[in-house]
Amino acid sequence: MSTLKLDLQTYKDLMKQYIETQNEQALYNAEQFSKHSIQQNISPDEIINVHFQALMELYPDVPDDIRNSMNFLLETMISYGLAYQEYQALREKQLELQSELSVAAKMQQTLLSTVKPEYNQLDVGATSHPAKQMNGDYYHFVEDQEGSLGIAIADVIGKGVPAALCMSMIKYSMDSFPEKRMEPSIVLEGMNRVVERNVDPSMFITMFYGLYDTKDNRFFYSSAGHEPGFYYSAKEDTFKDIEAEGLVLGVDRDTSYKQFEQQVDPGDMIVLLTDGVTECRSGDDFIEREEIAEVIRHYKHLPAQEITDQVYSHFERLQDFQLRDDFTLVILRREV
Repeated sequence: MSTLKLDLQTYKDLMKQYIETQNEQALYNAEQFSKHSIQQNISPDEIINVHFQALMELYPDVPDDIRNSMNFLLETMISYGLAYQEYQALREKQLELQSELSVAAKMQQTLLSTVKPEYNQLDVGATSHPAKQMNGDYYHFVEDQEGSLGIAIADVIGKGVPAALCMSMIKYSMDSFPEKRMEPSIVLEGMNRVVERNVDPSMFITMFYGLYDTKDNRFFYSSAGHEPGFYYSAKEDTFKDIEAEGLVLGVDRDTSYKQFEQQVDPGDMIVLLTDGVTECRSGDDFIEREEIAEVIRHYKHLPAQEITDQVYSHFERLQDFQLRDDFTLVILRREV
């Protein structure tokens, strides 16, 4: 079947066999012919043309209306073939891009990876899930020379590759800070200058930085326009918002950030998050912050890491497993 003539003869024999018998064997032979045609890169319009020629040879007296309909079908399939070729070319490019994005996403996971610290008196849990392949959220743990724990959590207003590149730059900048004790206000002022110099003005980055003093269990923090977290009081069994005003990073090079302080009692929790948590939806409606607090309260008897995992699973199910934004949640709990 390497030439049109041989294809025509083979196809004519197959068609005649089917017309005369209409049995399963004839259909099977036609199926094998189709597979061979695909292997030989024979286009649909070529098969239509062969069918038309075979029909004319088998039934020379075919009415003109049938002939014209076959010509119409042939022209239609020529257009279809051209469109299909374009689709295949686009599909190949899409698959190539998806492969590159997959590699980039794995590289980003490596670049943004952070080691979750372990303390006897502090239980730490963290989880982050991108809405797409690339993550526009970021969290990072830093242990200084005095044993205090720094916690950074940031969010690029946007998704995809640009947001991921910004997060990689934030991580690199954080790693360049000295290991000595760094107050949250100083960290944010330094990051603000980095973003102002290196990030397009159309992109906005929010960031929260906290410093947990493990010696006297005090939590210092500052915010650059970031989504407020929660402070859970075990004694009162209540949640309150962690309010900390501050301008988003990169808007004004000379911005200063106010620093706040919270004493952490046994059993208390610090909950940090991105707006991908607070903007989860139930149907068409955004959930209330009180609902997030209630879900955390429901799992508060678990270790901190299991709390974050269970909270994520809860809101993932609520949204039919379709995240609308990157989801990041960090919980610190002072052990009793």
